[in-house]
Formats: sequence, structure tokens, C-alpha cells
Amino acid sequence: MRDAFIQTVSGRYLNVLDPQPDDIDIADIAHHLAHICRFGGACRQFYSEAEHAIRMAEILPPQLQLAGLLYGAAKAYSGAVVRADSFECSPLQHRLTAAVEARFGLELSGEDRATLAMADTRLLATERRDLMPPDNIEWPILAGVQPLQERIWPMTISQVLARFCTQYEQYLGWAPSSHIRLRREARS
Repeated sequence: MRDAFIQTVSGRYLNVLDPQPDDIDIADIAHHLAHICRFGGACRQFYSEAEHAIRMAEILPPQLQLAGLLYGAAKAYSGAVVRADSFECSPLQHRLTAAVEARFGLELSGEDRATLAMADTRLLATERRDLMPPDNIEWPILAGVQPLQERIWPMTISQVLARFCTQYEQYLGWAPSSHIRLRREARS
């Protein structure tokens, strides 16, 4: 297998073709996602992947909030793809997602994954309503999906970074003990 290294904002190097859990860092994830615009930049205001993650976590039950916050964390290392459905099935996405889940001790059932996917779709409906140019074209992925009542008013990058990190710390209480152990080892 070939190597495809990227350097992260913390100075680490990660081989995106063979990502290792120890190479994954929450500060890199937060920073990178805060600087990646959803919809490939096609929204009317800058709206980051990190803010999407924050909002997704907030609509999930407590035991899935950390998983929701990290649901799109692979994008921190691969960038956002405008048409995500093809990317989400790619081997690269699977390897990066598996490394993130291993790093943070996330063990998700099929039901958990379905709940995360539904929350992501409901948030997509809300983002389309509030952030995308208005049109009358139906998005098949959103057929029958109701947007959230609350409207989205995008945060600044600094607000998103602070909130992402705060929520991560808050959600540690729901994480398995292996996650807490990994986090402590990362600080050593």
C-alpha cells in the first residue's frame, strides 16, 4: 500500500491510507472542521463542518452525543466532499472513521448508526432551509424529512472552536472508560 501523509495543524503527520488511532487528535479535529465550510462553500454564509457536528450532537440522546460530535470527524483529515453519499461509502472514509472510533473508544451498534444517520439527515434538511439558496428542487435524500424548528444562525470560527472543545469535554462523561484512558495517555 502506498503512503499518503497529511500534516495537521498540531504538526502531526497522518497517513490517510493507513490511519492509526494514536495519530488522531481532538484538537486537530476541532481546528480542521472549524475551517471546512459545509456544502463545499455553497451556503449563503460560512457554516463549518464543526458547527454541523455541534448541532448534530445537540439533537441526539446523551449516550450518542460524543458519537454525534465525532460523526464527521474523518473530514478533518480528508476534507469535505460536496456529494457526501459517494464519499461515505469509500474505503478511505471507512479507514478514517474506524481510526477515529478506535481513538475515542466509540462502539456503535447498527441501531446507533441508524440514529446518527437520521439526525444527520434531519440537520441537513434544516441546513438546506436556513443556509442554502432557496429553490423549488426536491432533494431525494430529504423526502419526508422535517427540518428542526430552530433556525440556524452560523457562529464564527472562534465561537465554533470554543464550543466544539467545550462540548467534547462535557461529553466525556458519557464516553466509555477506554476513551478516558486514551485521552489521559494523549496528555502524557
